[in-house]
Amino acid sequence: MSIKLEHVNYIYEPDTAFPVHATDDVSLEIHDGEFIALIGHTGSGKSTLIQHLNGLIHPTSGTIYYNGKNIADADFSMKELRSKVGLVFQYPEHQLFEMDVFTDVCFGPKNLGLSEEEIEQRAKDALEMVGLDESYYKQSPFELSGGQKRRVAIAGVLAMKPEVLILDEPTAGLDPKGRDEILDQVAWLHKNSHMTIILVSHSMEDVARYAQRLIVMNKGKVMFDATPVEVFRHYKELETMGLAAPQVTYIAHALKEHGLDINTDVTTVEEAKKEILRLWRQRTC
Repeated sequence: MSIKLEHVNYIYEPDTAFPVHATDDVSLEIHDGEFIALIGHTGSGKSTLIQHLNGLIHPTSGTIYYNGKNIADADFSMKELRSKVGLVFQYPEHQLFEMDVFTDVCFGPKNLGLSEEEIEQRAKDALEMVGLDESYYKQSPFELSGGQKRRVAIAGVLAMKPEVLILDEPTAGLDPKGRDEILDQVAWLHKNSHMTIILVSHSMEDVARYAQRLIVMNKGKVMFDATPVEVFRHYKELETMGLAAPQVTYIAHALKEHGLDINTDVTTVEEAKKEILRLWRQRTC
């Protein structure tokens, strides 16, 4: 499975005196099983870009391919694309509407015309994937915690059995515990189902901890597309875009400036811990 974008442009209000280039000549390829984080300042084009990936919006110019097929072709099944590329919007719990959790998660598969048995099995599997057991099935989704509501909303997309899961700021508004629970669950899905994950986030700590590949957008353009370590080496350039590196990266650079022979490529707390312990052992041996 792959999604390929070639010279994709999307212009809001193209026929006015003030057209806005939400995406500007974007070319990239998303491969099977990747965990990608997409970052950028507000207005950088992130949300517009991800809506292209399952055909919610169509480019003003340029081409998008899904498994080698142009999604703009007349014989291309947009319904199939949207079942295979699942998009979870920011604050997805606002989309919950059924009386109980299980019925809500069944909604998507029902629209695929599946048998009742298949619909219910998909809902059970999806709820299990997000860590919600049978005790939640008959509960009202509106009486759950913020993190649990978010899990139900994600389960509703997973019940469609997507090959790609796109999450737009999935931890927005959650406390640290709820944030970690959601992201750990997403990481578990990636590891155990080999699902392609595209995570939109403002948290540099989160993307450094979970993502294998980092795409940075600014003013509609892709500025960087590399591993988190490679991208965060450009932390000064990121700052000019209203972004930053993880805090531990700044700490490592500060220690380096004070004469310590520390690896400044650390991007997570665990990496920083190991590096500081290495330096400590060198000094005490």
